[in-house]
Amino acid sequence: MSQRTERRGGIHVDQSDLLCKKGCGYYGNAAWQGLCSKCWREEYQRVRQKQIQDDWALAEKLQREEEAAYASSQGAQTQSNSQTTVPPPHQGHASLGPFSKFEEKKTNEKTRKVTTVKKFFSPSSRTAPKKETQEGKAPSPSISRHASFDTDQVSKDFVDFLKNLQKPGREIHKQCRAFIVNMSSKKDLSAEELSECVQDFYQNLADRLLTHFKGSSESVEQVMDQVEKYIMTRLYKSVFCPETTDDEKKDLATQNRIRALHWVTIQMLCVSMDEEIPEVSENVVKAITDVIEMDSKRVPRDKLGCITRCSKHIFSAIRITKNEPASADDFLPALIYIVLKANPPRLQSNIQYITRFCNPSRLMTGEDGYYFTNLCCAAAFIEKLDAQSLNLSTEEFERYMSGQASPRCNSSEGDWTQADPAPKATNPVLAQLNQNLEALSGLSSRQDALMEAAQSLQADLLSWPNSVQREVHDILKKYPLEVLPRTVSAIDANNVDSDNLPPPLTPQVFAG
Repeated sequence: MSQRTERRGGIHVDQSDLLCKKGCGYYGNAAWQGLCSKCWREEYQRVRQKQIQDDWALAEKLQREEEAAYASSQGAQTQSNSQTTVPPPHQGHASLGPFSKFEEKKTNEKTRKVTTVKKFFSPSSRTAPKKETQEGKAPSPSISRHASFDTDQVSKDFVDFLKNLQKPGREIHKQCRAFIVNMSSKKDLSAEELSECVQDFYQNLADRLLTHFKGSSESVEQVMDQVEKYIMTRLYKSVFCPETTDDEKKDLATQNRIRALHWVTIQMLCVSMDEEIPEVSENVVKAITDVIEMDSKRVPRDKLGCITRCSKHIFSAIRITKNEPASADDFLPALIYIVLKANPPRLQSNIQYITRFCNPSRLMTGEDGYYFTNLCCAAAFIEKLDAQSLNLSTEEFERYMSGQASPRCNSSEGDWTQADPAPKATNPVLAQLNQNLEALSGLSSRQDALMEAAQSLQADLLSWPNSVQREVHDILKKYPLEVLPRTVSAIDANNVDSDNLPPPLTPQVFAG
């Protein structure tokens, strides 16, 4: 139990760390430097307003210097000329142009944030959005005739939903279409600027709806859910993982990191789940399926729904294993384990997409915000996971990461063994897994015997020529070969011994 507590220390995250750093009570996010979406927007606007004020102060200072230089040069010309004449245009006077343009640019930048939503329910809004949509209809890819079936279905559902609101519904539809056309033309904006535009639209529209529905937050939330679904389905291709960000690079780094951590076991993370129980194994599979399915959704709310369903399956698995309600300390290690096993596609892009374009009220409060914050913590933990987090030595961690060893393999004996004897598995998948491990263990021992026989045969083959050579040498030494001289005579010589010749052939007569 002490070892388990020690391991839990590397994974445990205090629940207060999930909240906003400013103490507003909402959930924070690592992408917003630990702040909630409300505090982050206030901080961002404060910094941006300060930057604008500094730019104005600098512009006014430079303009005063130019005016002073121009006045001094004009006074010098007046003193040098004896007659009163109109001085020709001076170069300094021409330099005032850029500062006038600078002021005009800053003024336009201040008034640019006045969106069409501010004309909501006003008489002038009846014609203005119509003209804007007619002018921007041609270049807008979101409302082109090549829209996908899903987009058309979402548009139809959105129109059907707004019909119940009658006149306000028509105005909402006009404002949403005008906003989509406006966003489709802003292809050069960064992801943060696109997010700011969408969040401004959400905020302004929610304020107008809150006034219209006389403070009914439930009705406003229903309308905002439909607005988010309609807008983000239309803008999905242009705002998800944009080219101006490094989201794709982060996705690849996270996927490679999770693949390198394939050896992490459920015991190392101290997860309170017993996958040998059929109900627990089923919930684990469903949780993995839900977190993988998140990438196939287009609407941030639907992606959050996948995270919520995944988290609920995890809580169910822990509850079945422990026979008691799961705690937050049990949930985070289990979520990390599910993410490692699932390796969700484009995890970082999906997290950033939800962070940038989801309705902020969902991320700040409620179970969706809580589960999403834990998912961000799990992703951050996986990126920084080290030997201390898993209660391993640095050498063991490095060997596992490099693939030189495995937690299930005994490197000294080369046998595939488990640290604890595995009980009889009731799950067919786990039973097959145990059977495969036993087969691997038998194959490993057979391979070792085969390698020993092969090495022995190789040694015999290398020593055989030497042994044959020694035996031949010993025989030649013991029985040396003696070659006697021999004289050869011609067959027709006179001194040939006739006794050594074969007898002549004599004819034989056969009586007929």
